[in-house]
Amino acid sequence: MRRRISLYGMTFALPLLIWQILFFFFPLVFLVALSFWTVRNFAMQPDFDTVNWATMYGRTVFWQAYGTTLALAAAASVLTSLLAFPAAYAIAFKLSDSARRWAIFLMVIPFFTSYLVRVYSWQIFLSDNGIINVILGWVGLGPFPMLNTVLATMIGYLTLSFPLVVLLQLFSLAFIDRTLIEAAHNLRCGRVRTVFEVVIPSARTGLVIAALFAFILSFGDFVSPIYLGGGDPTTLSILITDTTKSGQQWPRAAVIALTMIGTLMVVAFAAVKFAYKGKST
Repeated sequence: MRRRISLYGMTFALPLLIWQILFFFFPLVFLVALSFWTVRNFAMQPDFDTVNWATMYGRTVFWQAYGTTLALAAAASVLTSLLAFPAAYAIAFKLSDSARRWAIFLMVIPFFTSYLVRVYSWQIFLSDNGIINVILGWVGLGPFPMLNTVLATMIGYLTLSFPLVVLLQLFSLAFIDRTLIEAAHNLRCGRVRTVFEVVIPSARTGLVIAALFAFILSFGDFVSPIYLGGGDPTTLSILITDTTKSGQQWPRAAVIALTMIGTLMVVAFAAVKFAYKGKST
């Protein structure tokens, strides 16, 4: 049967539609148009020329940055998911209702402060004379170079996405049918086996969506790679800023941005399809 569109439903859907048109569709259309503009004498001129696409896609540095960004985001997504799951599992199944509320509150607190401030605070810990190396020096170890490394970048990615991933995983675990877990235990299924064969499959949708959010946040992050990783290796977000500083090449930066958006859309659709695979509609 054909669904009737009601005025009541349209009234509540209209603000969201307007928001998407103003702040997503129009900027995206402008970004596409900008990628075909040309720059002459440090001034952008409206045009329809594919030179920006050919130039960026023909550069080795672009594909190196693309591969680095993709690899770092994927690694951050996997690492964040693996570290967040025990925390989310403990909060969902081991804590009392009161303790669970406090745990959720503590997960939300990091969002009260600026992400940039949290990243800067890690420099105090990771520098050669930082807290970690000082403690290691007490036992005769170090100093170990940690700042301006891939390790520091990954720590920044964890700082950005870990609380959110824990919350998303927690919400997914909270809606698992507890009778399935009890049935597994009645069938003499061990705790570890129950987690892998009952809990994780039942919460697959939420776990995949949480990992997807971690990937999206890490893929487009600029703060951690530049302030903790030292800008080496170069990521796409860093390449955008370098491109805009080089002769005001905003059209070429638009090419990089559109490539990032396209990649995220492909990954998002693939992840959502996998998350809901086998689910009844």
